[in-house]
Amino acid sequence: MISQWRLRAAFAERLSRMYGREVPSYTTLVDVSREVNEDVLRARGADAERLGSIGRVTAERHGAIRVGTPRELRQVARVFGALGMHPVGFYDLREAAASAVPVVSTAFRPVDGEELARNPFRVFTSLLTPAHPRFFDADLRARLEAFLAARELFPPELLALADRAAAERELPEEQAERFLRLAVAAFELSAEPVDQAWYETLERISAVAADIGGVRSTHINHLTPRVLDIDELHRRMTERGIEMIDTIQGPPAWKGPDVLLRQTSFRALAEPRAMRTPDGDVVTGALRVRFGEVEARGIALTRQGRALYDGLLDRVAEQAAQNPGEARGDIARAVWERHMPGSEQELAAEGLAYFTYRPGPDRPRDGSRPPAGLGALVRQGWVCAEPLVHEDFLPRSAAGIFQSNLSGRGSRDNDRQGAVHDADWLSGVIGRDVLDPFVLYERQQNRSLEEVARALGLTGILR
Repeated sequence: MISQWRLRAAFAERLSRMYGREVPSYTTLVDVSREVNEDVLRARGADAERLGSIGRVTAERHGAIRVGTPRELRQVARVFGALGMHPVGFYDLREAAASAVPVVSTAFRPVDGEELARNPFRVFTSLLTPAHPRFFDADLRARLEAFLAARELFPPELLALADRAAAERELPEEQAERFLRLAVAAFELSAEPVDQAWYETLERISAVAADIGGVRSTHINHLTPRVLDIDELHRRMTERGIEMIDTIQGPPAWKGPDVLLRQTSFRALAEPRAMRTPDGDVVTGALRVRFGEVEARGIALTRQGRALYDGLLDRVAEQAAQNPGEARGDIARAVWERHMPGSEQELAAEGLAYFTYRPGPDRPRDGSRPPAGLGALVRQGWVCAEPLVHEDFLPRSAAGIFQSNLSGRGSRDNDRQGAVHDADWLSGVIGRDVLDPFVLYERQQNRSLEEVARALGLTGILR
């Protein structure tokens, strides 16, 4: 029998091989990421594995896909549910980007700490919003919804196998192999000719809308390795002649602790695609919809920490507008060094980041009583704090990556009232709860605190 985590690991590995065949620059990205990680490990030793073992970091991938209808999203949830992956977080990219990006998103991923350590594969999954009047008028919405309703992305056999794997948390080896073949094939780039006129109609509104609703299949838009030094990765990829986007999305590089998520990518490639013209001829065209993303993950921030982070981004934007001649990265670094705590201990003491805690191996054993308060316990060596890695995404960064790889800004009517979509709405669409990442991190932190309290003979909840 093949367990869910082994199915997940095998799916991620096969998807990576498939995407490497389709997009050779992705293989270069993986190779350079591995080189950078090996160099960082040699230079920094055990400190390089502070946020995950090198085995986990090397195997780590996140994919990105786009679907068009609630039905398709429910089917995606069934496929990923077979792999022990749950919808976590709600991301509204419609308002996060200046360009037209008419999607809302969630990420399917494992949620248990042990499962994440075994294989943290996650898929950022975006749903098109045809009902959003800022992008689609009534006529185009009707045409788009009719087109999407007529297609089938996932064969019934795949969905049946997925449901069995989700219910039993494993599959017999032969059925596991069949599931993996069908699942990978569902995300391959189709050779079916694209209706040129229809695609261009949608592309005038949004390149993302065209990529989702202008074809009869779905595909992997990017598959993202994890790297320990994203600035060095960006430099080495550029040296190899691969065009990278201009900026690294997320927090700046600075001397303090890495927090949240930093992302960059090589630019979307002009891939040859068969196109059917209005006259019925099939010609060779090119579409720019897929790109190679890479990420560096930091410490997960609490709600208070995220509020600080968002406020600092606003401050950076304001100062950059006032000082157009100054490099944005330099501005961000200066803002971070003035306002962001410069150590893990300070982040923990101020309640800005999530940690797991365990009794310190060198804690006093002379019969003395532990001090009151979590901060004192950590400072005096009674308790060790280990940071929780940020397993999720950032709306502004995701929108920035999307926007950096679009060929045009598209069009949107900001005078129209936008359709209201939120996490509750998306939960209803999927038919299962979209989990709150803050709750997941806090639950993991609190479990560790309860174990520490028991081990040290303390009463009450540690704060």
